[in-house]
Amino acid sequence: MDEDTDHGGATTDALAGALGRTWTEDRPWSFLTRLTAIGDRMGGGPGEREAADLVETTLAEAGVRNLTQQSFPMERWERGEASLALLEPHARTFETIALPYSPAGEVEGELVDVGYGMPEEVDEADVDGKIAVASTSTPPGTRFVHRMEKFGHAVEAGASAFVFVNHVEGQLPPTGALKFGSEASAPAVGVSKETGAWLTEYAEQGGTVRLSVDASTTPGESQNVLGDLGPDTDEHLLLLAHYDAHDIAEGALDNGCGIAVVTAAARVLAEADLPIRVRVGAVGCEEIGLLGSEHLASVTDLDSVRGVVNVDGAGRFRDLVAMTHHSEATRAAVESVASETRQPIHVEHEPHPFSDQWPFVRAGVPAVQLHSDSGERGRGWGHTHADTRDKVDDRDVREHAMLTALVVREVAGRDLGRLDRESLAEAFRDAEFERGMQAADLWPDSWD
Repeated sequence: MDEDTDHGGATTDALAGALGRTWTEDRPWSFLTRLTAIGDRMGGGPGEREAADLVETTLAEAGVRNLTQQSFPMERWERGEASLALLEPHARTFETIALPYSPAGEVEGELVDVGYGMPEEVDEADVDGKIAVASTSTPPGTRFVHRMEKFGHAVEAGASAFVFVNHVEGQLPPTGALKFGSEASAPAVGVSKETGAWLTEYAEQGGTVRLSVDASTTPGESQNVLGDLGPDTDEHLLLLAHYDAHDIAEGALDNGCGIAVVTAAARVLAEADLPIRVRVGAVGCEEIGLLGSEHLASVTDLDSVRGVVNVDGAGRFRDLVAMTHHSEATRAAVESVASETRQPIHVEHEPHPFSDQWPFVRAGVPAVQLHSDSGERGRGWGHTHADTRDKVDDRDVREHAMLTALVVREVAGRDLGRLDRESLAEAFRDAEFERGMQAADLWPDSWD
């Protein structure tokens, strides 16, 4: 890791002081408390706008300058009531919630259990004109297959509707978008693990259900919050985190922790000697399609972006995870920070398209996503009613903020080069993403 001594010991002392204060201060917890108290921060809604104002105020207090809110149009989805009623072999009802971008409508049909919803499982099942039931989890030893892929596979095979079954106990129906920013072609709902056990049993008996969704998709507006740290150079590094959340919970883990990490890291970086400008971006509408980061990428001269550090999932659990998205340069930077600080940072090198680094990685910009997990498969409390502030240990938020600041400083000081398109496409193929991304309409045409 580059030292600040080339720029004078006072800078090193200032950075060390900022890191030390982060270790003990209560600002990250106070911010997280105010953010989660808002409640519904669904993309395009009033709670998301209130959160954007809070983020802007907090970044200004941290020393971020030139702050502005950049609005962008989007398709706002609003959740209404949903119902799931068993018709045969006897009548009963189940608790359920609609999945974002599900269209409104009512479907009756036979239940078909497609297991984990892997492509081969959908291929083997007869889902044409039926209602596919798939788990939120994936088989051990395989990559985590995203909900959008499972839904896409089922609809491609002719399913008339989709039921997403949580693998986490506790009567927790999961949520999560079906498409990136637009209404899907078939109704879909989430149900708890306990309900899923009944549905898979009824599927074996040829059970039929009536699934009903009340929802709307209308033109809306969201916003990104943007500001600067460091020198006024044309070339810059992007430090990103999304601040929106699903409407069914407080969004403390996803991604309240992440944006809290960024606000605390910004306070540290304001006292660091940065080699180039760091543009801090709090982006909206990640949960419904990376819409904020897509807009940011569309209005940014990407040739001026040295790299991206995306904080999505940091601060949730004990140890930091760095997803380096096929960039050897960002991997080396992260490993340097881990070595210098003697702190564990687990590196995962495979790319994925399901967070805010994707619009930039797709264009060849090197990135690292800072994350943390419990070691369990899937999202855990995330995307359920249980994503609440009491699940957070703010020691993890403060420690990850310190490490994030050091990673940003290290990445900003390196020549990262550019990702080769053919090599990147091959990396996605090697990770067995191609078919799933095609089913979810995410595979770039230029990669064919």
